[in-house]
Amino acid sequence: MAPTSGSQVAAPVPRTAGEPEWTAPADGGGSGDPPPTPVWALAALGVLSSAVLVTVCWVADHVHPDPPVQIAARFLHLVSLIVGLGSVLAVDWIAVLWMLGRRRLSDVLRTACALQIPIWLGLAGLVVTGLFLRPDLASPLTLLKLGLVLVITLNGLYAHWLGQRLDGCRDGRVPRTLRVRTSVAASVSQLGWWGASLIGFLNSQS
Repeated sequence: MAPTSGSQVAAPVPRTAGEPEWTAPADGGGSGDPPPTPVWALAALGVLSSAVLVTVCWVADHVHPDPPVQIAARFLHLVSLIVGLGSVLAVDWIAVLWMLGRRRLSDVLRTACALQIPIWLGLAGLVVTGLFLRPDLASPLTLLKLGLVLVITLNGLYAHWLGQRLDGCRDGRVPRTLRVRTSVAASVSQLGWWGASLIGFLNSQS
C-alpha cells in the first residue's frame, strides 16, 4: 500500500545544470487541502489495529459458525479481497504511468485519496469475515497470514504519512529519500497482499 496505499515512485529524467536529480510532471497547488494527520494519531491507530487483530484471533478461536454462515463468510471474504487488492493495484498502475511520465503526481495522489476507503474497507472485510472461517491458529501458515495482515495495516498507515509528504512535492521535485521510502512501502504492500492471498488459497485447499 503506497501513499494512501499506492506506489509513489519518482521518474528519473535527464539532468541539466542546476536541476534536481529527480523530477516529475508539475502539478497545481493544493492550498485548500486539509492539514496532515498528526504522527501521534497514526501511531495510535497502529496500536489500536494491532489490538483489534489480536482480539479477532481470540474471538475466532471461540466461534463455531454453522456451514451456511461459513459459506456466506467465504464469499464476503473473496469480495473483500477483490475490493482491497483491486484498489491497491489501481493506485499502483497510475503510479507506474506517472513513473513513465504519462501522469502527473496529482493524478496519483487523487487516485490514492479516492481509493483509500475501498482499500481499508477491503482489509477490514478480510479481518471480520475471517472470524467465521474457523482459521487454524496452530498452523504456521495461518500465523504468517495474520502477520502479513498486520504488516499491511501498519504499512498502510505509514504510506498515508508518506502520501502527505508527497503532497508537498506538487512542483514535481521529489527528494531521493522520499522516492525510496515510497518504493519500499509499495513493495511491502504488494508482497503483503499477494502473500496473504496465496496463503488463504492454500489453506482453503486443505
